[in-house]
Amino acid sequence: MRSELEKLRAGSQFRSLENPQGISLCSNDYLGLASNPRLKQAVVDAVARSSRVGSTGSRLLSGNSAEWEELEAEFARFVGTEAALYFGSGYAANIGLLSSILQPGDVVFSDALNHASLIDGIRLSGAAKVIYPHLDLAFLEKSLRGQKDAPGAKVIVTESVFSMEGDIAPLRELLTLARAYGAELVVDEAHATGVCGPQGRGMAAECKCQREILASVHTCGKALASSGAFVCGGNALRQFLVNRARTFIFSTAMPPYMAGQIGAALELARQADAERTHLREITSLLRAELRARGLPFGSSTTHIVPVILGTNENALRVAAQLQANGFAAKAIRPPTVPAGTSRIRVSLTCRITGEDVRRIVAIVAESVAAGSESSPLTKHSATVHA
Repeated sequence: MRSELEKLRAGSQFRSLENPQGISLCSNDYLGLASNPRLKQAVVDAVARSSRVGSTGSRLLSGNSAEWEELEAEFARFVGTEAALYFGSGYAANIGLLSSILQPGDVVFSDALNHASLIDGIRLSGAAKVIYPHLDLAFLEKSLRGQKDAPGAKVIVTESVFSMEGDIAPLRELLTLARAYGAELVVDEAHATGVCGPQGRGMAAECKCQREILASVHTCGKALASSGAFVCGGNALRQFLVNRARTFIFSTAMPPYMAGQIGAALELARQADAERTHLREITSLLRAELRARGLPFGSSTTHIVPVILGTNENALRVAAQLQANGFAAKAIRPPTVPAGTSRIRVSLTCRITGEDVRRIVAIVAESVAAGSESSPLTKHSATVHA
């Protein structure tokens, strides 16, 4: 272990736990609900109403409650599906979903930049996998055509808003390919929930294709300022996961009052059109300011804007400069992102102002200029995962 830690330090990849200070550029609290007094009071009220603060067991034993069943039905109505099932984390939701619906003999087609929880769920399933280059539909179609007569199930897996790139998957086009080649589609809406689509219902709702997707995953720990995640789809999918998803079956249920917190957050998110408008405005401003300074930000079109800096050292230096000027920023380095694409991943929230955005870009540009002679930027590139 010590040897591995020394290698991480030598490669500028060592990580440690910190308490970020200043205006956060690395928070997923997109709607600012984590400090919303109405949500805080909703938690207090939910605890007061609840008969217990511990669930006492898994949902299949003693941990089920009317609160969770009612919230699952409400969330399904919110995103426009038949049913939903709650998991204790987004990671558990993706692992449980993919490792249960896929099996050896099936083929899964996964975008190269999918999140680690999707990758791990695919690996655990034992299904054959085809990793297609990020958003490369021509490559995906060729791969689907090659597997058209394969006997097992075929499933395409993608994020809707990609967590490190901030770009959006073309869900309609993916569904067209899925239909043409007898495949199903699974969509992780983690960074879209609460932010994208009508009332924050996600990109599938934006495309009006919720009922055409096998499963969508909506996390509660980002824009909804809570925890856990819902897997949404048909009634058969919900019943199947209750019986087969190991991360659901063998996990202690979350306490009933947490359902009250998520329900309150959901109602606040429905009403947050002004916050979503503000996010769009400052996102456009940030990209315009970066473009004017010649700073690359990949293909981002959302509230996640990666400032691509190339080397680990560049990213660490720029992060330190932002921190010194009152911004909580983190350097994102391999293996989270491909080698040569280390970055500051700016996660915009409704708490950030236009003036903040201008200051961020000025600080980044100054830091890049100061270090450019010794450590020039590298071109943004993407590689496939294994």
